[in-house]
Amino acid sequence: MAGGVVQDKSKEFALRIIKLYKHLCNNKKEYVMSKQLLRCGTSIGANICEADSSMSKKEFISKMNISLKEAAESEYWIELLFRSEYLIQSEYDSIIRECREIKALLISIIRTSNQNIKK
Repeated sequence: MAGGVVQDKSKEFALRIIKLYKHLCNNKKEYVMSKQLLRCGTSIGANICEADSSMSKKEFISKMNISLKEAAESEYWIELLFRSEYLIQSEYDSIIRECREIKALLISIIRTSNQNIKK
């Protein structure tokens, strides 16, 4: 159902989050916030995959909403990592932009799906 662009972007984002997690643990010795980011940043795509296997449109929308919540949480942890100086400006700018792109795609998919249900 969702497939395509948002699924690809969420997978690339998850891989980036994994690399960032390794970097933060190995080089910065930061374990708490990075673990939280690892959990929510990788679950965005997992929930999109689940949405694509949904049995109903309502289940699809529910799973996409979970993905959106995980993306919002990811954005929160990325901002905290930046503001606590674990990420430099260029790292922050790049990864937050990617996270916000995914959020925008998810919002669009959810809105469109909700409109289709009402028809």
